[in-house]
Parts: sequence; C-alpha cells; structure tokens
Amino acid sequence: MEYIKPEKIIELFKEKFNGSVTNNKIETKTAGLKKNSYSLIWLEIELKDFKEAVKFLCTIQFPHFAIISDNDTGEEIKLTYHFSIYYGERFKEISLNLATSLPKNNLKIPSITDLIPGAQTSEREIKEMMGVTFEELPDLPNVFLPIDFTKGVYPLRKDEKGVYPLSKNGKHIGGNITDKEEEVKKVE
Repeated sequence: MEYIKPEKIIELFKEKFNGSVTNNKIETKTAGLKKNSYSLIWLEIELKDFKEAVKFLCTIQFPHFAIISDNDTGEEIKLTYHFSIYYGERFKEISLNLATSLPKNNLKIPSITDLIPGAQTSEREIKEMMGVTFEELPDLPNVFLPIDFTKGVYPLRKDEKGVYPLSKNGKHIGGNITDKEEEVKKVE
C-alpha cells in the first residue's frame, strides 16, 4: 500500500466528513541517537460520524489498535482511540489518535469490535470505569472490577457517579462508600 503523509491523511478525513472533523493537529517528534522523526495525528470528530471514521481509517490502512483513553471533563466524557498505521514499518509508522465526546446525559457510542475485535477489552474497561454503553458490545462479566461491584458507580468518573466524591474539606459525601467517617487505627 502506498504511504500517505500525515497532512494528506487529515485532508482525506476533512473531505470525507465535511464539517464533522472539529479539531486536528500533527505533531512531529524525534527519538533515538540519530533523531529519527515520527508523526502523531490528533483528530476530533463528531460522535455521529465516529464509527464511519474508523471504517474510513481501515481503508487507508488497517490500523494497529492500542487502547482507548478517557477523560471526564465535567459536562461530557471524551474518548480517544489510539491507533498506529504503517505499524512496524521503519520510519513510516504514524500514531493516529481519533477522539470524540459523549454528553453525560447520553453515554452511548457504537462499538468498533466488529471492525477491530481487539478493541473489546478497552471498550469493556471504559464501560466498567466510566459507565459508557458500547452499542453491539456483548454484555460480558466485568474484566477489572469485581462482579459484585456496586451498580451505577464508576471509579474513574469525577461526578456523583464516581467512587469518591469529595467535599471541599476532603470528607466523603454521597454515601457511595461510607455514610460516616471511620476512625483510622494505628497498627503497631
């Protein structure tokens, strides 16, 4: 397959998805004694076109999927899918990071596991830790949290659904973990 430069990749996404690419940038970094350069592409796309953007990426070159990172910004959950294209090709590999945001009142996104089966573990982790529903993802048991973990509590959320909502004085509020202060006893 023909090598496509990072600038052209962004141009292709903008052409294909018209106004749905909301933000983009290219970073060029160097590494090693010889200061070989490599590129990172950051693309943000509207949720309505996210799965189609992953399909489109697969037409450029089938990507190597790494992981999904998440961020609770307060109003929404931002998901960034980290891919590599030209994986393993010396001095050609490009990291492509495709991000979208989900409003907190509708935390649903199509699963990409039908396109890239290796994304299942990451999607299941985000489901457990952030409360995101991945449509078409089988409802399997927890991967990281105990099976009997409290329903509706998501350890990485920063709001009232998180594990440790704190008041300004640092005391637990909301009753997620404890309804009272517990005395810490020194072990000797």
